[in-house]
Amino acid sequence: MSYQKNKSLFITKESACLKKNPTKIIERRCISTGSIMNTKSMVRFVVGPDGGAVPDVFCKLPGKGMWVSSKKSSLERALRKNLFSVVSKKPVLINNNLSKQIEKSILKKLLNLISLARKANQAIAGFEKVKGLLETDRAVLLIQASDGSPREKSRLRPPVGAGTLINCLKMQELGLAFGRESVIHAAITRGGLHKEITLEALRLGGIREIQGHSSAQKERIAHERQ
Repeated sequence: MSYQKNKSLFITKESACLKKNPTKIIERRCISTGSIMNTKSMVRFVVGPDGGAVPDVFCKLPGKGMWVSSKKSSLERALRKNLFSVVSKKPVLINNNLSKQIEKSILKKLLNLISLARKANQAIAGFEKVKGLLETDRAVLLIQASDGSPREKSRLRPPVGAGTLINCLKMQELGLAFGRESVIHAAITRGGLHKEITLEALRLGGIREIQGHSSAQKERIAHERQ
């Protein structure tokens, strides 16, 4: 049974609020750690019509949400112990590939945002072009492929400030956002998308356990977006 075809069965006030106010700061308790967190640094789940846990990284699916920190350890604990069944007080099925599905969904959202930034002239790729933006203080984010040459990447410094370096994407993944085979260096300029890109990169970095930002930086950025 398709979730999309039967979503009217699961409409709640929570999902309606998230759709109406996508930028509003909302806090929820992580079912894995018990901590109260900003939902922008978490992954939302709902129970689908087939009784399975469905990740909702876009926060658009109707249904009562269950929230888990985007840290890999938190997600693994929630899946291993099936805490969704505990919270729902009923059996919830866990897909064997759910962890990969979550990572893939967040990756897709991040690449879509970078692609939108490119189309809005807020993103650029290529060493020399990125270097030019950085030297003229027009870049607010530096994106460097995690599998790029460390020596080459060290030739560029991220903009001044916390959370200005994104390094959770591989060359081929970053290339998809620019319509190229691969990209090692990219930069984002100030606009309507740079904060959203930063937040999604933090979520993906947490799942991939890539420490591009400190915990303090993550908290500051998560609360920055209004």
